[in-house]
Amino acid sequence: MNDSQAATTVAAFLSPRRVLALVAATILASLAQSSFALPLFARQTGQNCVACHAGGQFPELTPYGRIFKMTGYTIGQRTIPLAAMGVITNTHVANTSKSDDPNSDFSKNGQTIFATGSLFTGGKITDNIGAFAQITYDPYATQDANGNYHGHSNADNIDVRFADRFINPQRDLIYGLSLNNNPSVSDPWNTAAAWMQYIPVPSPSSNQFIDGNAPYPSYAAGSNIAGLTAYGFWNRTIYAELGAYGSSNGALSIMHAGVAPEDQTKLRGLNPYWRLAWTHEWGPHNLMIGTSGMSAQIYDDPLDTSDPSTTHHWRNLMLDAQYQYLLDPHSITAQLVFEHTRHGYPGFLANQPSSFVDQLGNPLANTNSVDTSNLLRAKLTYVYRAKYGGSIGYFNLTGSTNTANQTAGFSPDTLTITSDSTVAAPSTRVSGNLTGNPATQGATLEAFWTPIQYVRIGAQYTAYSKFNGASTNYDGFGRNARDNNSLFIYLWAAY
Repeated sequence: MNDSQAATTVAAFLSPRRVLALVAATILASLAQSSFALPLFARQTGQNCVACHAGGQFPELTPYGRIFKMTGYTIGQRTIPLAAMGVITNTHVANTSKSDDPNSDFSKNGQTIFATGSLFTGGKITDNIGAFAQITYDPYATQDANGNYHGHSNADNIDVRFADRFINPQRDLIYGLSLNNNPSVSDPWNTAAAWMQYIPVPSPSSNQFIDGNAPYPSYAAGSNIAGLTAYGFWNRTIYAELGAYGSSNGALSIMHAGVAPEDQTKLRGLNPYWRLAWTHEWGPHNLMIGTSGMSAQIYDDPLDTSDPSTTHHWRNLMLDAQYQYLLDPHSITAQLVFEHTRHGYPGFLANQPSSFVDQLGNPLANTNSVDTSNLLRAKLTYVYRAKYGGSIGYFNLTGSTNTANQTAGFSPDTLTITSDSTVAAPSTRVSGNLTGNPATQGATLEAFWTPIQYVRIGAQYTAYSKFNGASTNYDGFGRNARDNNSLFIYLWAAY
């Protein structure tokens, strides 16, 4: 996007109608602060947001916020266990011209939409038992044959805990159990896979290239599962967590409530997860260096788990670090994560012929039996007076080339690259991959303003130098990585 295009985009977004809408939303939010209850954890502890969240920017935690989480959300008094969150967004993709159907490939591009909403419940149940549970509504969850969207809600992050704490002059030990549905949702640091990407991502396809959909650390196990982990925090220095995850069946089916059966992850047996971190606090500084990992066996077809040979074998290993400087009026957070992933395919998918051929009609290499990838993600955030802030983020994904991941190429019956659905191997535009390699690289700049405690208005610009294995013509139809550069503007409120 050049300067004139960027100026046009910003001007379009800041039209009088949209400015009035944002101002009205902010005024309503201000009124809501005085007429509705505070977020449930703030009500419970009686603390301001900056006590638990770095610079007041939810959900990034301070040392106190991490203690609150590790002690099972039980600090403070029982109160009304409800809170709500809503997000309004507008996205603009740099280039929408290289598409067969821009209305489909970039749905809602340049339009202000209500992107998502969540209801939260939990907090202190007893002196040793607490919970965090999120139910999310997506107005764009499904789309019918006429292109009309239909909303749907489902269980999101759930974390139910038992915790206790022993303190004497020689030791400080926090220990507990977490029953949850998302590996690392129990983690107290925002470098964890479940928390590093925290701005809710809208569903329409115009949002497919925003920062929230760029490569982030993640565990292959997904979130439609259930697991039990045990953890301990020794002398505010060593944190360790160990547990296992399986399919959320029977009484635990609430963990995937609202998720269609064909979209549910199904795990074979119990799958181990672990976390180890060292942390140190001195004055306004705190530092964490850690590692985590998971091994998962996932059925290829969640509707057919009768054959154990149809499982994918995943191993995720992560190294992470986080530094914070918290001294009013300044808040600085630096995060770094490196993830190595190994994916072993079931036999019926490995070493199979590709659907595509080269431009002379010769077969391409058979599919891999194993893929590996490496992901580096870094972010630096600064907040002033818990109101004004900005961040810069960097992502770099590399990995093995596999014809199984190729979604664009020469069709064997025409020896051309075409999206015609009648040919033997049609190619995918915009999101297609001509190389079979996942390499994706770029950076995100963000600026945000928190006019009142529970409302944030922000803008992110994500720029790509590489996408789906190439900088230019990555889909075979002339689309370049920079065509995916996206401006994402949001208003995020939580009460």
